[in-house]
Amino acid sequence: MPIKPPFPELTEAALLAGVDELARRDADLARVIDQWGPPPLWARDPGFATLIWMILEQQVSLASARAAFVRLETALGEITPASFLQLDDATLRSIGFSRQKTSYGRYLAEAIVHARFDPYALAGMDDDAVRAALVRLKGIGPWTAEIYLLMVLGRPDAWPVHDLAVAVAAQQVKHLEQRPGSEELMVLAEPWRPWRAVAARILWHHYLSTRNKRT
Repeated sequence: MPIKPPFPELTEAALLAGVDELARRDADLARVIDQWGPPPLWARDPGFATLIWMILEQQVSLASARAAFVRLETALGEITPASFLQLDDATLRSIGFSRQKTSYGRYLAEAIVHARFDPYALAGMDDDAVRAALVRLKGIGPWTAEIYLLMVLGRPDAWPVHDLAVAVAAQQVKHLEQRPGSEELMVLAEPWRPWRAVAARILWHHYLSTRNKRT
């Protein structure tokens, strides 16, 4: 059973409060909000299925990962560690799993089945402990851990410095000559504490809205 989180969690109301605060602090973010409105919450459910979805999202387009995840749902119905372990290599390949992602998915499923990892326990940990618990898992790196903090646990100050869309949007919104790297993004986001996860959503909103407008 999920544990009731003892830490601050972004709700729709908290997101709007953070948006208002950042708009007062940062004129560039305020312009994004004026143009596109407040961003969606973009929340995901905790657990194994979401971690598998995030593994699928690594180094591919969001649309491609989403399509593979839907095929997995069709194949399994409910995506659980036990049901995932029943799928052979050929089936997973046809769904859209590379050899590497098949390995990552099986490692995660086995860790949960054998009680070496409990995704629902993450809600009771602080941000640094969540990061440490996730990156210990094969195939889960800093990007996935930060996105889990941000989208699943709703931590208001999670900041995905390794996210390409955040970097692209930051370059555009802040009028930078070059796309910022992870260290530059850390410095850039310092004035946005403790609402960096809200700032990330504003930047994603800008990235997706401008891309959709072009297409």
